[in-house]
Amino acid sequence: MPLRNNSCTREEILTRYFPQYRLIAPQAHSGLGGASCIIAQGDRRLVLRQNHDRFAPASHFRRQFRALRRLPADLVPKPRFFMQGWMAVDYLPGDVKSELPETSTLSALLYHLHRQPRLGWRVALLPLLEQYWQQASPDRRTPFWLAQLKQLRKAGEPQPLRLSPLHMDVHAGNIVYTSSGARLIDWEYAGDGDVALELAAVWVDDDAARQRLIHHYAGIAHLDARKLARQVRRWRPWVYLLMAGWFEARLQQTGDKQFIALANDAWRQLQTKG
Repeated sequence: MPLRNNSCTREEILTRYFPQYRLIAPQAHSGLGGASCIIAQGDRRLVLRQNHDRFAPASHFRRQFRALRRLPADLVPKPRFFMQGWMAVDYLPGDVKSELPETSTLSALLYHLHRQPRLGWRVALLPLLEQYWQQASPDRRTPFWLAQLKQLRKAGEPQPLRLSPLHMDVHAGNIVYTSSGARLIDWEYAGDGDVALELAAVWVDDDAARQRLIHHYAGIAHLDARKLARQVRRWRPWVYLLMAGWFEARLQQTGDKQFIALANDAWRQLQTKG
């Protein structure tokens, strides 16, 4: 029963589909992404999310909902409602910390995700890299950026070591610690891909922390640690360019100057480590 008006407002969604709910948090914490809010009916709380990426195909937003429906409740918030441009999921009561969990907890969480049935669509980085290049300000498109993009396009994405469902945005703000364990939220970039890509993309503090994560993950996933580490290194330039391009695109879209510093830091990392 799709809405005819693609630009339906939050108030219209609440009035039509959630008349018994009240708005208790106009803007949820940043990990929930987009134009998120929390609504409640008695003791039941939902997070209502709007598709905030006007550049992405509408099908990508639907994929998030499909991913949440396919994944178990001990990994994700349960999805409750979908309408073109909007979705509602269970609110997860718990804590969001400023740091990632200890290595053993994080690797176990990722391995649990990677053992699930595949979602049915692939994570493809090259289209994203090219999209961010097109969306960025012409003044920010440097010869170095173009050279890196051409180099990765020529090389092609590494062949997967192990193909599994990926979250692709694992950082401290996207992990909620509930009374029954840690859950991942904000599945905007989820899809099937190489487990080594997930490990390459986790927002750890430094290279030493990433190596500890790789070693521990390899142990529980029954993978050769050296082979896994090499595969993660193959993916790192892709991840660096992905991060830099994302910050550049968001700078152009929002005009928020904080993205200049974030993008510049990502470029420095790519130049020194990529």
